[in-house]
Amino acid sequence: MDIPKSHPRYESLVMRERIIEGYKKGIVALAGLIAHGRGEAFDYIIGEETRGFARKAIRAAAALMLLSKRPVVSVNGNTAVLIPEYLVEYSNLTNIPLEVNLFYRTREREEAIYRFLKSYGAKEVLGVYDETTVLEGLESWRRVVSVKGIYSADTVLVPLEDGDRTEALKRAGKRVIAIDLNPFSRTSIAADITIVDNITRAFPLLIKYTRELREEPVDYLRDIVDSYNNKETLSESIAFIRDRLTALANAPLDFK
Repeated sequence: MDIPKSHPRYESLVMRERIIEGYKKGIVALAGLIAHGRGEAFDYIIGEETRGFARKAIRAAAALMLLSKRPVVSVNGNTAVLIPEYLVEYSNLTNIPLEVNLFYRTREREEAIYRFLKSYGAKEVLGVYDETTVLEGLESWRRVVSVKGIYSADTVLVPLEDGDRTEALKRAGKRVIAIDLNPFSRTSIAADITIVDNITRAFPLLIKYTRELREEPVDYLRDIVDSYNNKETLSESIAFIRDRLTALANAPLDFK
């Protein structure tokens, strides 16, 4: 679809088209279209901008990933089609592997995502052709993880995640960084760091902060992580939503 850049919903429509094309290619599950629409609704509510609470979380996430000994980025279908170029840039910049992990898991989808990420230049994509095992406490296909990746990881970045696996990862003693536009979700609440922002805006900033912080001393990075409080950040995001909706409700609306 040819979307004119002058369209007021240009960025949103581009994301929709990426999701639709991903479904046609067998990368995105049908349920992924529904999940994207839910996220888009929350993005409308925060005004489709990266807010201060999100920037704070992104910076803390960049520091934590740099401090971690065995970090991994978990990738599902929606994540793969929305930000493939940023996933690969971040992975190649940091030497942190990407791992395919799916709720609606089929061999065809796994291999399609693997090939898609490789076509963008990804060096290491786990969870498809390497050895896998089971993450305890889960019954869904999300339980199948790479031995070399998520199973052995100390920190897992989980964009567009489902809450039960976030909770399972925490029970397994791992630190979890979530990117979730819904601050009320189980994922947001269970994670150590929750980035309440659109993944298409958050990941470029994650790369930016990583480039800025990677030469900093370890103690400096630890101070960033130790001073971060996820409960406070989520409270800020919820207060922002409350105040913005109140302001919009009290403002005169023009329906012409």
